[in-house]
Amino acid sequence: MTNTHQLLQQVAVARRNYLTSLAGMDESQAQWKPAPDAWNAVEITEHLFWAEQGGILGMWKTLLSIRAGTVSFEGASPNGGLPVEDIIRRTWQEKEIVPPVAAPRMGGPLGFWASALAGLQSTLEAFGELLTDEDLLIQAHPHPISGPMTFGQRLEFLRFHIDRHRGQVERLNDSFAESISVLR
Repeated sequence: MTNTHQLLQQVAVARRNYLTSLAGMDESQAQWKPAPDAWNAVEITEHLFWAEQGGILGMWKTLLSIRAGTVSFEGASPNGGLPVEDIIRRTWQEKEIVPPVAAPRMGGPLGFWASALAGLQSTLEAFGELLTDEDLLIQAHPHPISGPMTFGQRLEFLRFHIDRHRGQVERLNDSFAESISVLR
């Protein structure tokens, strides 16, 4: 079984890879959309910040409440024992609607959101200091789309989610380059 330290390291690597995919983007490229209903790199990065911030806060509050005996999410879970990729496959639609709390809504420069997202690693590691390897098997608060997950699955989800959006940013980067070459 993967331990807490390994899961935190996997998130750190995913975060570094994501931020590297943004490196070299100027603001016009970061704001560019291939279609009106598509997100640009700024919106994707802002979304990742809100989603992860909420996820970490939710896990932290839940862990402390479980330890205080004021909350419990134990019971049968349709996601019990599944890797996060299987959970996503079972619970997400092709184009998922983002929960409002995690939706991009402020805009602004890419550098701001990239910096804010990078800063969440230290917050996640501070939470990880409280989390034992045994806690990884305890159910955390439910994910708004995927439902019940353990703390371990929630950490796996953070890595998965960052990697998923890194792929989107890389495709945006490629589409932007293609659109520029067509104009030349």
